[in-house]
Amino acid sequence: MAATAVLAFASNASGTAPDTRAAPTDATSPAHALASSAAALRPGDFAATGVAEPPATDVRVRRPGRAEGDIFVTPQSMTSEVRGPQIMDDEGRPIWFRELPTNSFATDFRVQEYQGEKVLTWWEGEATNTGKGTGIGYIANENYEIIATVQTPDTGQVMDLHEFLLTPEGTALVISYQQKPYDLSGAGGAKDGRVVDSVVQEIDIATGRKLLDWSALEHVPVTQSDLRAPRDAATPYDFLHVNSVGVDTDGNLLISGNAASTVFKVDRDTGEIIWRLGGRNSDFRLGVGARFSWQHDVRAVGDNTYRIFDNSTPNGLPGYESRVAWIKIDPKRGTARLVHQLTHPDMMSTAREGGSQSLDNGNTFVSWAASAPGRISEFSRDGRLLFDATFPASPDSSSYRAYRLDWEGKPLTKPRLLAEDAAAGTVHANWNGASEVARWRLLAGASDGALKPVATTAWDGFDTPITLPAGDRDADRLQVQALDARGKVIGTSSVTPVDAAASAAS
Repeated sequence: MAATAVLAFASNASGTAPDTRAAPTDATSPAHALASSAAALRPGDFAATGVAEPPATDVRVRRPGRAEGDIFVTPQSMTSEVRGPQIMDDEGRPIWFRELPTNSFATDFRVQEYQGEKVLTWWEGEATNTGKGTGIGYIANENYEIIATVQTPDTGQVMDLHEFLLTPEGTALVISYQQKPYDLSGAGGAKDGRVVDSVVQEIDIATGRKLLDWSALEHVPVTQSDLRAPRDAATPYDFLHVNSVGVDTDGNLLISGNAASTVFKVDRDTGEIIWRLGGRNSDFRLGVGARFSWQHDVRAVGDNTYRIFDNSTPNGLPGYESRVAWIKIDPKRGTARLVHQLTHPDMMSTAREGGSQSLDNGNTFVSWAASAPGRISEFSRDGRLLFDATFPASPDSSSYRAYRLDWEGKPLTKPRLLAEDAAAGTVHANWNGASEVARWRLLAGASDGALKPVATTAWDGFDTPITLPAGDRDADRLQVQALDARGKVIGTSSVTPVDAAASAAS
């Protein structure tokens, strides 16, 4: 599975690659979408308690004017088995990381609200090299405890990786890719062909009940696709490849049809298409610069204006520059015009993935996704690059989306003291997910009752190295205390014999 990681969230630009995964058949199990894996989380589980180091981040630009908040990413690549949802500060230092089981992936990791509280949400599961996922939506509280899971209730079907959006009504908007037999001869394909139907669903989180079921196949002709229909009957035709679902300012849905280069506004009650923006059958005349293609992550920003991550190319061809575009429509005149756009100074071009976020101070945060290597950026209102970082682990590293958000994590676990070589003077303070630690205090002594402070070190990621003073390297017992910005102790590790600490680190 690792060999397909870089393609896991791609648009199916060729229209010819088969999805050979067998769909699970038990939709009643809480973990039916990962039925073959014992690693599926359930309510009451803790999402991460370990100390694994996440993929590194190389922060290249960090200028004044950045918005507040931490950064939420899911860096992963085809050459690394270490992947998972990660929170880091904007120096690239990890705050929280969930190391995923082998062959698993995560997407769309962010802070949302559920039942009036801030929560962490992400999709986790397995993925094919044609951009289809088999997984579960997770919701965790401030203690990193799973409090709810979401998946499609349809028997034999699965929740896809592209969208996991919570609503104020206590529901989740998700996508399910469902294969169905279909006569594709009218589109130049096989008469006894198969299609991938992008099914948008709204699910009540508390009960698992399906409130909305919108089938792309029932509303969008397959002939509107930009992809060629396969002549091989065994190859399913992913004719629309819905990759984002949002809510417009009037409560109706915005659905991004990647393979048709079209945004659909859909009546949330009836499922009828209200309008189409872009593509072969646009209801709006597109002005100069308003045309987009192979887009991701469409969001309403108000005043009939929509922010779109415009990939611009299905294959990352030279000369096709990806961008974030703000497009304003005039429903009465039937026109659409480009209001604003952002491009990267290095002319990023990505054929798959990508997204953008409007920040409270007017800045825009962008994931350039699979742009060799994956890149995330922040821009000011006037387009100045204020923050820029890459995932340098490998050229194919990427994060499907990225966000800058406020979060206060309070793990219920204790801090841990790790001693790689206490005799040589290095120990580590580790507290995965604790977002309020400012400094670490190291205590040392001959016994539990004789501990005294010997060093204080500024927090430097959830695994912070601390130098043990030369005069205390023969101490038999060690302990660390986590201090907040005011110097208050907010967590204390167990007292650890030096030999035991060294064993725990090995």
